[in-house]
Amino acid sequence: MTNPFVHVELHTGDLARAKTFYSGLFGWNLQDMPMPGGGTYTMINVGEGTGGGMVVDSGTPPHWLAYIGVEDAAAATAKAKSLGATVVQDVMEVGDYGWMSVLTDPTGAAFALWQAKTPEQRGGD
Repeated sequence: MTNPFVHVELHTGDLARAKTFYSGLFGWNLQDMPMPGGGTYTMINVGEGTGGGMVVDSGTPPHWLAYIGVEDAAAATAKAKSLGATVVQDVMEVGDYGWMSVLTDPTGAAFALWQAKTPEQRGGD
C-alpha cells in the first residue's frame, strides 16, 4: 500500500491520566523521551501494527492525529495545498527522525504527513 498510516499521536492536556488509561486498557508499552526544547514525548509501542505517541498539548481539545507516510514531505504538502488543504504546520525537521507537516483537508479534518530520514540522512546508523 502506498502512503500508509505510520503513526498516531494523542494530544492531551493530561498526559499522566492518558498514560494510565491507555496502558491499563491495552497494555501498551509506553516510553518517555525528552523533546528538543523541553517537555516529554511518550512513545507508544504496540508490538505489531502502527504505533504512536502522546504529547502534552493544552492549546487544543484532546484529539488523536494520524500521520501518513510520504517520500517527500515538502512535495506532498505542496500537492495537498494545491488540492485545497490548509497548512497548519509547514514542513519541519524532527531531530534525527524525519520531517513532518500538519494539514487540514478541504472538509476540515486534520492529518499529518511524515517523511522518515534514511540511515544516510541520520549519519549512517
